[in-house]
Amino acid sequence: MRKQRLLILAVFILSIENSAAAMLEKIQLPPGFSIDVYAEKIDDARSLALGDDGTVYVSTRREGKIYALPNRNGDHRVDEVITIAGGMDMPNGIALYRGALYVVEHSRVLRFADIAQHLRDKPKPTVVYDKLPQESGHGWRYARLGPDNKLYIGVGAPCNICKPNPDRHALIERINLDNGGREIYARGIRNTVGFDWHPKTGELWFTDNGRDRLGDDLPPDELNHAPKVGMHFGYPYCHAGDIADPQFGAEAPCARFTAPAQKLAPHAASLGMRFYTGTQFPERYRDGIFIAEHGSWDRSQPIGYRLMFVPLRNGRAAGYEVFAQGWQQDKKTNGRPVDVLVMPDGALLVSDDYSGAVYRIAYTGQ
Repeated sequence: MRKQRLLILAVFILSIENSAAAMLEKIQLPPGFSIDVYAEKIDDARSLALGDDGTVYVSTRREGKIYALPNRNGDHRVDEVITIAGGMDMPNGIALYRGALYVVEHSRVLRFADIAQHLRDKPKPTVVYDKLPQESGHGWRYARLGPDNKLYIGVGAPCNICKPNPDRHALIERINLDNGGREIYARGIRNTVGFDWHPKTGELWFTDNGRDRLGDDLPPDELNHAPKVGMHFGYPYCHAGDIADPQFGAEAPCARFTAPAQKLAPHAASLGMRFYTGTQFPERYRDGIFIAEHGSWDRSQPIGYRLMFVPLRNGRAAGYEVFAQGWQQDKKTNGRPVDVLVMPDGALLVSDDYSGAVYRIAYTGQ
């Protein structure tokens, strides 16, 4: 009986691996690139963060869990998936600072001290900030540690289109982790779920999801550039730099706001983004931006479900092109990319909350 159970388990595991491999065979990449499974069985895999020891941390939204993915032998596939914590309230945003893991729930920020030493201990977090809005709309907070060592948090509008409190919603704020001080960095942002800083200038860039119910093709999602504090990007009055909102546009002209650095596909749900800071990929990708498009939910013809690349020239966006696609074919969804992360060896990790996996894209030149 025991041998029979082991055989059934082995067949089940093999079928899962074969299924993942079969799905990845559908992914189209530029010549010389390959994609493999880095980790799987991670329900609702969302944001990615990298520890100093090479451990990758993965957040969730619906599952309320945080995972750790150690890879001690460097074989480009995780050793195991460790659940650090559970029962949390949309812990989408994660960042590491001075050895601690910071988790941004819906309305507060938690700190797991010395996390690398306590992956299996079910560590108890401390609350370091609890003044985020309570409204549920766009309530999953994206977060990153900035070059100033402050925690940047995206706080979306609590609606599709409305005029929320401009000091509470539709903005990016930053928190001083040492004293809890808060500052609004940028406003007029409907819902950002991805941002990063240029590796040379240190300036902030971020994605923003356009409003719904203006048709299939309006408005575009946005890639924005915020080099200084206090900029306003238009929401709810103007979308994509030149589209006046039919409800609020008469109150403020588009010329008053900062236009996007690059218009993206409409309703593609442009989420995680990273500057490519590695050296493994060819030269043309260096210091360019990779964007995970989660995929449309209300468009008559689906769009997104792919990775896009935006090259920069003289500090400006200089294109918008498909890098990896195939997670959605013939209106059948096989995956939904959420976040991207550049690894120390130059490979690119991609999280997928639909398949519960993290993929590794590498350049082999073959």
